[in-house]
Amino acid sequence: MFDREKYIKRLRYQSWHRGCKETDDILGAYADAHLEAMSDENLKVFNALLDEDDGEIWHWLLGQAPAHTPYVALIAEIQQFQMARVTRT
Repeated sequence: MFDREKYIKRLRYQSWHRGCKETDDILGAYADAHLEAMSDENLKVFNALLDEDDGEIWHWLLGQAPAHTPYVALIAEIQQFQMARVTRT
């Protein structure tokens, strides 16, 4: 049986505790703002993204390297979210 609430809690924790302060901040804030509203399928994609190397994720977020195909839309969404955060402050 799928316990969505526990799954989201785990994803949120993993988003904030990755080991790289910069990706922690971006992914953690994104997770706090978006996980509850995500479809189960998108949660699985986000979960898979968290299994990727922080260095790769960082390069994808900065646009320094193309994201792997399953993550292209998600990375674009996280980039837009981060840009909105930065322009608000």
